[in-house]
Amino acid sequence: MQPTDHSPKKSILIVAAEDSSCLYAERLLEHWQQQGLSLSCFGVGSEKMESLGFDCIGHSEELAVMGLQEVMSHWSVIKAAFNGILDRCKKERPDVAILLDYPGFNLRMAKKLKALGIPVVYYISPQVWAWKKGRVKTIKNVVDKMIVLFPFEKDFYKKYDYEVEFLGHPLLDEISDKYSDPEYLKLSRQRYGVQPEEKLIAMMPGSRKAEIERHLTLQLQVAQRLHEKDQSLKFAIFIAPGMSKNFIQEQIPPLNFPIMIVKDKPLDMISLSDAVLAKSGTSTLLVGLLKKPMVIMYRMKPLTAFLAKLVVRSTKFFGIVNLILDKEVSIELFQEKANVDRLTQEMEKIIFDKNNIERQVTELASLRTKLGNSGVSKKVAQLIEGHYLK
Repeated sequence: MQPTDHSPKKSILIVAAEDSSCLYAERLLEHWQQQGLSLSCFGVGSEKMESLGFDCIGHSEELAVMGLQEVMSHWSVIKAAFNGILDRCKKERPDVAILLDYPGFNLRMAKKLKALGIPVVYYISPQVWAWKKGRVKTIKNVVDKMIVLFPFEKDFYKKYDYEVEFLGHPLLDEISDKYSDPEYLKLSRQRYGVQPEEKLIAMMPGSRKAEIERHLTLQLQVAQRLHEKDQSLKFAIFIAPGMSKNFIQEQIPPLNFPIMIVKDKPLDMISLSDAVLAKSGTSTLLVGLLKKPMVIMYRMKPLTAFLAKLVVRSTKFFGIVNLILDKEVSIELFQEKANVDRLTQEMEKIIFDKNNIERQVTELASLRTKLGNSGVSKKVAQLIEGHYLK
């Protein structure tokens, strides 16, 4: 980001290690660039953030791991990024740190930053309402401003006497009118050889390599069963932004039915589909906002799953759309329940059962009203400007 005058540059640390976090960080950088602000931004981010002048000390695609075993296998990379950021902060003393989700890393970082007197804005709250509620005490001690994405999070923190900001969800800014335009959708589907009367079934295995290794083969087995039931169905694998198409191709076993591999902007891909088998995560909110019927699934390594079941006891759902709507609108299947038989059975309901399809579409339509108004990224950027970049 180039300065527009001779005033000293303001410095910002940003840590964004997930695809969704990187998107939200990109929107902040774009806003500040459009405003002509003189900023020096560094930390953890994506290639797109680098193209906006961001100085990557750690790259999101290398750090986006979860689960005890996965974290341990990447520990040297994670530790190097943590120490590199801390060293830079000691020398440069950024005006503010913006930490997005990624709690294991970011809450440790927030403690160090607090000791250095660097203000911390946490954008995208850790899911402390689901597990590790003890982290709320840490957050109150080391986070100067918490910005949450969901209205129920504001109520949660209020119980702990901690005021947070709910400005809406930044994904609302990504929803264009074109996604509800029949002519646009018709032409987009035709580009991939999908005719109006045909159904395209999407597989969304995840945005991390470990997730894809656990989910993709299983999802393809479900696709095989669905193809056997109705050979007119078309299938596609949707690739997450930070994932290599080559890596996906390497994971695909020999198949006796055709499947497309699509890598595009997430919403552009999702808009093509009629039904989705999706790994749990932010991507399911995109699916829900476009009112596409889906089945939500997630599988972990056995030890990680065992620990997760012990810890997560206070939430009824793990799917974001279900959490927001406070009911199981889209069926969610975890670990051993996410097997070929059950997944196939549930997918059939959202492909062939007209009443079930209409029910999901209708209930998902209420998501937008729960998430506030658009212009969220701009509001977040202005809040940070007003408090820390004067």
